[in-house]
Amino acid sequence: MENLIKKNQADKQLGLGILIVVIGSVFLLRNSGIDIPHWVLSWHTIMLGAGLWIGYRKNFQGSGWLALTIIGAIFTMKDISVFHFELSRITTALALIAIGLYVILKPKGIKNFENYHQEKTADFSDLNK
Repeated sequence: MENLIKKNQADKQLGLGILIVVIGSVFLLRNSGIDIPHWVLSWHTIMLGAGLWIGYRKNFQGSGWLALTIIGAIFTMKDISVFHFELSRITTALALIAIGLYVILKPKGIKNFENYHQEKTADFSDLNK
């Protein structure tokens, strides 16, 4: 149990260290005169990253991480323009497709009831005393 706790703390430290290095690198590149898009460190990109990180930490169980990821992705895609084509035109369609794929591909909570059926006999011998 103690090893599991130490591994969990090491994973947190590794993730936090990578996050700090990435943010520092973006600031360094931006201050060096290299053109970094404004959306890279915006609130919605941070929300997208936080949603994915929470999902990873919880093995993508639950739906809290999904809400953060979808909201962050929608606003981030509105800011990104690729080849002079604005992704905001197709953001809603992509979000609906992503939600549909999640509903289709998420693990099902099917339970096998074969093991629950056990033959138990009632003992009424104590009632006659």
